[in-house]
Amino acid sequence: MIHYLIVFLISMVPLIELRGAIPWALYEYNLPVLQSYIICIIGNMLPVPFIFFFAHKVLLWGKDKKYIGKFFTFCLEKGHKGGEKLKNTTGDKLYLALFLFVGIPVPGTGAWTGTLAASILDLDFKKSVIVIILGVISAGIIMGTLPWIIITAKDFIAMLF
Repeated sequence: MIHYLIVFLISMVPLIELRGAIPWALYEYNLPVLQSYIICIIGNMLPVPFIFFFAHKVLLWGKDKKYIGKFFTFCLEKGHKGGEKLKNTTGDKLYLALFLFVGIPVPGTGAWTGTLAASILDLDFKKSVIVIILGVISAGIIMGTLPWIIITAKDFIAMLF
């Protein structure tokens, strides 16, 4: 039971999120796949409403504070860059771009950053959450299968030589 809690908490951590929690659950703890996905998706999505409604305001408030200012400024810049990149590259396909931004597991492009970008861009909350959860599910599928594909390919190549 403690392993599920650890995986749940890992999936809530910014920048690590479900992308790190699923491989950890499957390959470090050998937890069942379906339960791992469900727990990681819930853990990754739990902060989304808070990020959407409060993070931008908190970051703006804290960007000029002595001890937290640099980190808050970094988060604002990351969210702003992500949002502007989405806007500039997609035009009217902003929600599709948000899905791809969250759904393709590249460092720094998960639910946290996607939600912050949606908040900064004043996107619709319900549409954003639906798109972000679909992106999180996609990233989870990729992260759950990618290590397996790599291990299988490595074993296959080793078998040939």
